[in-house]
Amino acid sequence: MTFSINTLTLISTILLTGLTAGLCFTWTNAVTPGIGRLDNLGYLQAFQAMNRAIINPMFLLVFFGPLLTHIANVYLHRNQPNLVFWMLFVAGILYVAGVVVITVFGNVPLNEILDKTDLQVATPKQLNELRNLFEAKWTRLHLIRTVTSALSFLLLILSLLQNQINTNTNL
Repeated sequence: MTFSINTLTLISTILLTGLTAGLCFTWTNAVTPGIGRLDNLGYLQAFQAMNRAIINPMFLLVFFGPLLTHIANVYLHRNQPNLVFWMLFVAGILYVAGVVVITVFGNVPLNEILDKTDLQVATPKQLNELRNLFEAKWTRLHLIRTVTSALSFLLLILSLLQNQINTNTNL
């Protein structure tokens, strides 16, 4: 394998997208079902604490890094055979639309509503209303992120394999 800027960018995108897909998968399959078993106050407190903890430099790099590297991949591979280019293009669209846009315009506004609520002074009725406003919509949006990040990851791997097949065929 040649380690050109194209290859290094693609490998970086695969790594970062894979980490995001793994994070989304874990939340979908363990975190949200687990805290979903808590009472309203416990659920909302747990979500507040996790939302506050997850915003850190490493998470931001892993989450937003692919936004830049997907764009770079499409540009750097624009002259590749059609199949490789289109797999990278679709992988980028899936990540940007299904992960970044959904997060920024869907999950984050819900997280901000939750973050602004003082759960210690909320009544049981208010806690129930907040959970009803938050949980189903957040979980549905997150499922979209899980599926699109996994599909993006898969397409990236397939594009790397196809690129290697193309390279070996041209030798």
